[in-house]
Amino acid sequence: MTDFAQFALVTFTSILFLVDPIAVVPTFLAITQGETIERRRATARRACIAAGILLIVFAAAGNLIFRAFGITLPAFRIAGGAILWLVAMDMLRGERRTQESEAEIDEGIRKDDVALTPLAMPMLAGPGAISTVMVLSGQARTPARAAVIYASIVVTLVISWVMLRVGDRVMSRFGQTGIRVIMRIMGLMLAAVAVQFIVTGIREAFFAG
Repeated sequence: MTDFAQFALVTFTSILFLVDPIAVVPTFLAITQGETIERRRATARRACIAAGILLIVFAAAGNLIFRAFGITLPAFRIAGGAILWLVAMDMLRGERRTQESEAEIDEGIRKDDVALTPLAMPMLAGPGAISTVMVLSGQARTPARAAVIYASIVVTLVISWVMLRVGDRVMSRFGQTGIRVIMRIMGLMLAAVAVQFIVTGIREAFFAG
């Protein structure tokens, strides 16, 4: 596999696993249970658009943020890897505490409009996804690689919109147990990506050159 193909595969799978649209479905159904089908679909659409815009902005501004705060890419790669590790450990336990706390879910149930918070942020575009797109954009040395990041974000949020739109059917097909099995498999892969981020960051910070 070429370096570009490997970068594209890691980029897409990392963003998809972090957003984890299937795992969002049960909470989405819970916090929109009082809405009509049309309003629920509109909420899903606005949330996915908002989450996509948020991730694209952080991907585009990643290098500027690094320079503004004097943060090196290896340091942020290590920090991002640590965040991914915490997210992955949650996923391996079949949980999403790093992306949606009980307080946020309770607030969402009481809110009239949940599209922006907590659905778009932090349920879809959480700290793990934001830090990952920033790290990936920092190592995208060519326009083609940058395009892969933006395309991966768009495709991931389109998949998320589809999953939320047909959330009832997803729940009836997979059930809570099936969704948690999928989440654990994604968590295992994400843990490997997290370790790779940390190892690469340490190598670049202390052993490069």
